[in-house]
Amino acid sequence: MASGKLFRAIIMGAPGSGKGTVSGRIVKAFNLKHISSGDLLRANIEKRTELGLIADKYIREGKLVPDIYITKCILGELEQIKSHSWLLDGFPRTGEQADDLWNQERIDAVINLDVPFEVIIERIQSRWVHLPSGRVYNVGFNDPKTPGRDDVTGEPLSQRPDDNPVAVRKRLEVYDACTRPINEYFDKKGVLVTFKGSTTDEIWPHVKKYLDAKIQQ
Repeated sequence: MASGKLFRAIIMGAPGSGKGTVSGRIVKAFNLKHISSGDLLRANIEKRTELGLIADKYIREGKLVPDIYITKCILGELEQIKSHSWLLDGFPRTGEQADDLWNQERIDAVINLDVPFEVIIERIQSRWVHLPSGRVYNVGFNDPKTPGRDDVTGEPLSQRPDDNPVAVRKRLEVYDACTRPINEYFDKKGVLVTFKGSTTDEIWPHVKKYLDAKIQQ
């Protein structure tokens, strides 16, 4: 990073808000390590670490992995990269996790993407997925080269069964209920910054301008 200063940030955003796209741009523009709670948990399961074996057992039984193990997984990883700047994605998800994280790490910013639910629902309804690879296309602004076909393999695309409007709205309402207390927690700490908009291209310039100034402080 240009200033030589360590910078630690969290990114928050509802499913379909463009959080993945904005995260990728932040990581690339500011040379941050991207820590995804989901990716980290999967990596531990694949490596068959102690935490991975515990998590795998819960998942195989169709249960959620308890917060204590997710927290241990994330905080352990952050301890290993304490000499790096990072962007944390997918954590914290509870007030207790937020408190544990705040007590261990210095958090410089919590970037909250606020996209209207109606926009997200419409976007997800236009989403088509190549299930084997996870590649995602959106009709209207990220179309496949051949309609209904994956760009790389040419295989057919499909829509996820849970991408119907009722299910999507329910997921968004659950997300909102879970994250509102977390956002309030970080707001009281003075590190929450909310960016409103309908598309990542609309939001990104404001995020970049904020981070350019913040990191140079």
